[in-house]
Amino acid sequence: MSRKGVNIHEYQGKALFREEGVAVQEGVHCTTVDQALEAYDSLGSKIVAVKSQIHAGGRGKGNLYCPDTGDLQMEGGVKIALSRDEVETYSKNILGNILVTKQSGPEGKMVNNLYIEAGCEIAHEYYLALLVDREEDAILVMASTEGGVDIEEVAETTPQAIHKAWTDSSGKLPTGADSAMADSLGLTGVSKDSFKEMLGRLVSMFVTRDCSMVEINPLVRAGDGAMIALDSMISFDDNASFRHPWRAEMRDMSEEEEVEIRANKSGLSYVKLDGNIGCLVNGAGLAMASMDVIKLYGGEPANFLDIGGGASAEVMANGLDIVLNDPDVQAVFVNVFGGITACDAVANGIVNAMTMLEDKGEPVTKPIVCRIDGNNAEEGRRILNEAEHDLIELVETMDDAARRVAELAASRAAGK
Repeated sequence: MSRKGVNIHEYQGKALFREEGVAVQEGVHCTTVDQALEAYDSLGSKIVAVKSQIHAGGRGKGNLYCPDTGDLQMEGGVKIALSRDEVETYSKNILGNILVTKQSGPEGKMVNNLYIEAGCEIAHEYYLALLVDREEDAILVMASTEGGVDIEEVAETTPQAIHKAWTDSSGKLPTGADSAMADSLGLTGVSKDSFKEMLGRLVSMFVTRDCSMVEINPLVRAGDGAMIALDSMISFDDNASFRHPWRAEMRDMSEEEEVEIRANKSGLSYVKLDGNIGCLVNGAGLAMASMDVIKLYGGEPANFLDIGGGASAEVMANGLDIVLNDPDVQAVFVNVFGGITACDAVANGIVNAMTMLEDKGEPVTKPIVCRIDGNNAEEGRRILNEAEHDLIELVETMDDAARRVAELAASRAAGK
């Protein structure tokens, strides 16, 4: 499992689309109100879209709040401006405020970037997305005539409106699949040809740039019949970042959790979740199984954290430090099956982490339930037993450990 995938802003995605020959409107990235006004002047379009740029969908239906007072500043993070004055008003209400959407979570995200985009005549709005389908071992293409709305809503209410196609083993759509999809959307003539060309370029881009998702909502049919990507949501497979050094320049650290950045620098695969049980596991498969068994016993994982197959005591210590410093964590589940990672190294990492935190004046106060098995398990258990930390509990099986950590987290959360 990757850290979380590499996400980019819409304006960055539009730049990639241009490089790939995918049709988009002219637009300008801005970080100040003055830049937004200059962009309006330079685009020469009477109608422009003033778009908040955050790593979350649903911006148009989101709300903007003042970060200091929490007061509502404006409804909608994407606005259509009909004049220079409106560009100024919308930009002032967007920049420096918190945008809350369905995908951002209740805490929302600070808006530091704007995209001012020229308007176009819209005849119809469509939805188009390319995703990795792991079950089919292929790229899934989804399209719908119901663009501009939540695709989840479409899937629930009118699933027949979603049309699908899959690439073959070479990463290409089978012959005729693009035409069939265009037909399912009711596209003819110039629009059909434009759609087929765009889809081909997007599939090629998905493969060559190692994407994990490309979503365009809406994809629009303009007045002249051309298909234009009016939105861009792109994420990349983090595991392929070594092949694409250009990604580093597109990364917006302000959009990422500080703890995830720290974990990534330590060589850890970490994703923050909403629960209160910290997880520290070696191997992505075991990590997923650990989260499942925690939920089976009524607990909720606070994170996904894979220390890797050959983690040292130092990596283990860094991971435990990160998990213990999460204020949402009530108890920690260490679940390790020793293979390349020997259990004595894991045990030393736990002891070192607790000593390190104590030396920093941050003594551990949260219980740690450990299940360690496999390579050097007996030595690992001996190290933990001799450390004589009251907060460390050794449990033999994964089921018993998950049940115990769920009990401890619930008890602490209830203040018992």
